Amino acid sequence: MNDTFKHKGLRQQLVNTLIKKGITDPDVLKTIGSIPRHLFMDSSFLDHAYQDKAFPIAADQTISQPYTVAFQTELLKLSRDSQILEIGTGSGYQTAVLCELGAKVFSIERQLELFKKTSKFLPKLGYRPRKLIFGDGYKGMPEDAPFDGIIVTAGAPYVPTPLLSQLKIGGRLVIPVGNDVQIMTLFIRKGLKEFEKHEFGECRFVPLLEDKN
Repeated sequence: MNDTFKHKGLRQQLVNTLIKKGITDPDVLKTIGSIPRHLFMDSSFLDHAYQDKAFPIAADQTISQPYTVAFQTELLKLSRDSQILEIGTGSGYQTAVLCELGAKVFSIERQLELFKKTSKFLPKLGYRPRKLIFGDGYKGMPEDAPFDGIIVTAGAPYVPTPLLSQLKIGGRLVIPVGNDVQIMTLFIRKGLKEFEKHEFGECRFVPLLEDKN
């Protein structure tokens, strides 16, 4: 699992691209600059690992565009030891970003092939989520709630009520909402039944799947 000077140089170019696109959080930028994204990708895409693009991975899923990873992470406003629920472990790249930032990460993947692969792979790179399960992201992890933040890395046709209910007061849910095209949406929990909603424009994700277990 090589991480060469060339890779590090390409990562710095990627960081510069993200800055130009409006990412400002220095911790997020430093993290993107330190994690070897090429190790999370299929070998046929290795030459493209540090382009700001999404690429296919196993089980008809994708590794998200670096800008999207950075933007969603920035919206979480996490601090060290934040308890974060990730819906859609995927390749584990977003998981690694959250771990690198010092979050306590709880992650759910509902593609068994990806779950098996990523749960073995992340520890090899030194990333150890608090919990990584195979399950239905629409249900969240009520047994480990409440969370400081919840990040959804697939397109949800609607906002799952269990996810909103599993946020702490002041907690933030970052979720792409919609069918073919999604709107990146942030919910901030203000009270027991009160949520503040912010929308950040269109994006495209693979769909958030439900109830296959």
